[in-house]
Amino acid sequence: MKWYLFLLFLLIPFTLNAQDYHLCSRVVDGDTIIVNIDGKKERIRLIGVDTPETKHPSKPVQYYGKEATAFTKSMVEGKKVMIGYDSQLRDRYDRLLAYVYLEDGTFLNAEIIKQGYGFAYTKFNFKYLEEFRQYEKDARENNRGLWKEKT
Repeated sequence: MKWYLFLLFLLIPFTLNAQDYHLCSRVVDGDTIIVNIDGKKERIRLIGVDTPETKHPSKPVQYYGKEATAFTKSMVEGKKVMIGYDSQLRDRYDRLLAYVYLEDGTFLNAEIIKQGYGFAYTKFNFKYLEEFRQYEKDARENNRGLWKEKT
């Protein structure tokens, strides 16, 4: 009987995790998405990543902005994601600040930087600051995304 309780104890986290996933209904730009959380559409700003602007009210579309937005769309739009938080819950625009994970475990914030679609946003301290700096350095050194040779 004890082995049955042990097995049940191991399976509980997997059952609970399925409820933690939320639908990403729209990608605003490379670093901002809309996620349906408990029936409410929440604008989420990805922690630690900054992509070139495509929707800024006073700036033109920046180099590689459309590509960054397309990458984020291909990764999460219409898909279920899990969100995690750091020390600050919202920014000055009342957007949720979050880490976003795909169902296969891909860490979206990091993947954007690794693939060269964005920069490590180092203005504020966050849990993965050093890792994100290294991902950006690797993307630069390997000419990925923003750092590809222009033809």
